[in-house]
Amino acid sequence: MSELTHFDGKGDAHMVDVSEKAVTSRVAVAEGFVKMTPETLAIITEGRAKKGDVLGVARLAGIMGAKKTADLIPLCHPLPVTKVAVELTPDTALPGVRIEATVKTTGQTGVEMEALTAVSTTALTLYDMVKAVEKSMEIGGIRLVLKDGGKSGRYEAK
Repeated sequence: MSELTHFDGKGDAHMVDVSEKAVTSRVAVAEGFVKMTPETLAIITEGRAKKGDVLGVARLAGIMGAKKTADLIPLCHPLPVTKVAVELTPDTALPGVRIEATVKTTGQTGVEMEALTAVSTTALTLYDMVKAVEKSMEIGGIRLVLKDGGKSGRYEAK
């Protein structure tokens, strides 16, 4: 395991200095899901939720979440995000909604946290939109599945 970069020699938390890192194209993809009853999934997919377009609002929230990551995660660098795409896929086998977020930038540090924040914000918004009909929904499986660019190169989850 490599050294933790968010702590200095005294053990104090600090923002990592990326000023000497090369500017490169970077991408990160994260995934997660919201598990629910088949009945709740039907309400979402059939457009019967009282709060409106659940998937559309959740997608927008995920995009907004990615853009606000540095405001939410204390030691994240504010980044010029160049792309955020959030895909929501209803899955009757789960049952629930699978979420995938892709974030891109050209910069000196990666966008893994932005992709993870996009998935998390999407999942929380989806929960909020239909909690009136099901409070027992489960949010889970949030993980990084791809990261590319920068000094550490490519990572793909197995």
